[in-house]
Amino acid sequence: MSATTQTPTTPQSRTTSRSARLLGDRRLPVLVTAGLFLVMYIAGLSRYQNYGFGEPQVFLNLFIDNGYLLVAAVGATFVIMSGGIDLSVGSVIGFTTMLTAWLVQDVGLPLLVVVPISLSVGAFGGFLMGYVIHNFEIQPFIVTLAGLFLFRGLCLVISKESIAISDSAVSSLAETRIPLGVGELSIGAVVALVVLGVAFYVLHYTRFGRRVYAIGGNEQSALLMGLPLGGTKIAVYTMSGFCSALAGLLFMLYIQSGDPLHAVGMELDAIAAVVIGGTLLTGGSGYVLGTLFGVLVLGLIKSIIQFEGTLSSWWTKIATGVLLCAFILVQRAMTARKST
Repeated sequence: MSATTQTPTTPQSRTTSRSARLLGDRRLPVLVTAGLFLVMYIAGLSRYQNYGFGEPQVFLNLFIDNGYLLVAAVGATFVIMSGGIDLSVGSVIGFTTMLTAWLVQDVGLPLLVVVPISLSVGAFGGFLMGYVIHNFEIQPFIVTLAGLFLFRGLCLVISKESIAISDSAVSSLAETRIPLGVGELSIGAVVALVVLGVAFYVLHYTRFGRRVYAIGGNEQSALLMGLPLGGTKIAVYTMSGFCSALAGLLFMLYIQSGDPLHAVGMELDAIAAVVIGGTLLTGGSGYVLGTLFGVLVLGLIKSIIQFEGTLSSWWTKIATGVLLCAFILVQRAMTARKST
């Protein structure tokens, strides 16, 4: 009768096993981003405590100043989660500001009529891009790049100059603040948080959200499972177009003008926020709350640079680039671990 031999467990093997489990945890990037935000905020408190950094309103201003980016990043989260990319986000935002400003200021339409028009145009643009991507099997990079040029060109068709908005309804909405006891939030910030809550529910608690995860994880497997691949893809890009148009409306309230150069490159900020928030660029893994932390990290970088006073605004781009590279390396380590 032979005895069963067991390989002794060494401290080194236990450490390796724990590291492997940690790298394989899908929540790791989100936890890292949340931890990074907390460390940055504590550092700001310690360095700028005499300049009012610890005031609750400074924290709330992160939502006020970045509400439009949060909405755009939420739309980009769905696209990236499905394994795609949307480069038209910034141009749709810029076009929405121009279309809204032109219809309100020059045509004289009331804001209540203009808002659904702008949202419908953005959603329809996203629908067209999703339709072309699926039915003609063209890479999302190419199709959305074409959308980028199309919507930016349409901005210039409306006007080559900036259009200032003096409408009383726009001014009233832009100046409205909702008191919270410790501070106040703008209408744009509240809308952004509502969009985040809806996106969280849709992505994590609905059948559509599970389809997005499945398609991003393995498109062929999702197809063999009988999932509606085409409908889901088109819906994802339609949602991104809608979110981009809504972000354009919030940006219009924040700036109170339309300009053909508004939001140039903002699609890159949205993608950076999504990636820093822990969503894999290859799709299939991520959390919409991670996108929130990604936006807050980018906003906190801007705030710290403003409080510092001696740094150029270009340091925001440098810091964003460094963080983006770091999180891509984390993603690479995670995907490499899963493939072994």
